[in-house]
Amino acid sequence: MDANASVAAVWRIESARIVATLARVVGDFALAEDLAQDALAEALQSWPRDGVPDNPGAWLTAVAKRRAIDGWRRRERLDDRYAAIAHDLAEASADPWTADAWEPIPDDVLRLVFTACHPVLSREAQVALTLRVVAGLSSEEIAAAFLVSVPTIQARITRAKKTLSAAHVPFEVPDPSEWRERLGSVLAVLYSIFTEGYAATSGEGWVRDDLAREAIRLVRILTGLVPREPETLGLLALMELQGSRFGARSDAAGEPILLPDQDRRRWDRSAITRGRAALRAVDALGRGRGAYGLQAAIAEVHAVAERYDDTDWERIVLLYEALGRIAESPVVELNRAVAVSMAVGPGPALEIVDALAADGALKDSHLLPAVRGELLARLGRTAEAKAELIRAADRAGNATRRRSLLAKALELGD
Repeated sequence: MDANASVAAVWRIESARIVATLARVVGDFALAEDLAQDALAEALQSWPRDGVPDNPGAWLTAVAKRRAIDGWRRRERLDDRYAAIAHDLAEASADPWTADAWEPIPDDVLRLVFTACHPVLSREAQVALTLRVVAGLSSEEIAAAFLVSVPTIQARITRAKKTLSAAHVPFEVPDPSEWRERLGSVLAVLYSIFTEGYAATSGEGWVRDDLAREAIRLVRILTGLVPREPETLGLLALMELQGSRFGARSDAAGEPILLPDQDRRRWDRSAITRGRAALRAVDALGRGRGAYGLQAAIAEVHAVAERYDDTDWERIVLLYEALGRIAESPVVELNRAVAVSMAVGPGPALEIVDALAADGALKDSHLLPAVRGELLARLGRTAEAKAELIRAADRAGNATRRRSLLAKALELGD
């Protein structure tokens, strides 16, 4: 791997941790990202010339910290923060990710998520900002996830950073009494990161294991902090159950293997056991299942079926109906249509999909024409099905998904 490729790989893996560490040190979210970007630019210059350092993540962090010191020097602000960071740099043997003192949230990246989910920001801004900084997604990828334009997302992220600065929001652990008001946003953000890892909206790869596994790691920490929150446990259950399929979702060439064709012997049974245990913990609280808990229950139905043909589709339809009542969305309704097609048949399911299309739901997404194409094909309406699958491929941002949709269209013939 050449130096430039190493820079890109390190940034993809370590960027969230680097920004989180810097934010803790300098106390400013936007400044931390600027410093990290400066360090990245320096790496692009020096690594091809001097070689990749032994600990590239620590190297980037140290360079960014020195940039912070230089900035404070230029402004003649040699205050306690400068003394603290200088002392930190002198500790060459110290772990670069270790905080100097115990924190109620013992993880820099999770603290970064809580900061980005400050109530001064709208839910849309919270999720967009965190996907950009924590997950390292591009504006194009986030726009595809939100089903909005790239300029809209860019403006949303820029405004979010300015809002945090204007409100003088410090990078610090919120008091536990403030966690509840941020928890819903934090869970939404972590699930968005997992979803992008589970089914990438753009790029070449079908999945991004690194994103999904980081989201699972953070939710595990979060369940330890708030062990009696049903939705936190429900999200953990959902991620574990869905994540159990990673080993069976792609072939050796990286091409997708869809659920009906997956070798269930390759599913991670330990993850399934953990997911089902988390779902039982939700029920033990006696407060009912929320949106994440219901989605986990749907994933559990798939997990316990020995074969695809053994899937209890009637139960899945009921669970989607319950989910639609507490978390109504076009995607939930589209998924219900898929379940109805398996439980009852493609005709009633097509009526649901056509109603969604008439309402203008998911009009820029590949999801609706992809499902509609599958249903039309099962009904023998081949020409219409092929047109829908080609339309879905045109809208798909992910190259692997696009190829899969076009292959299905070609299989239908002329």
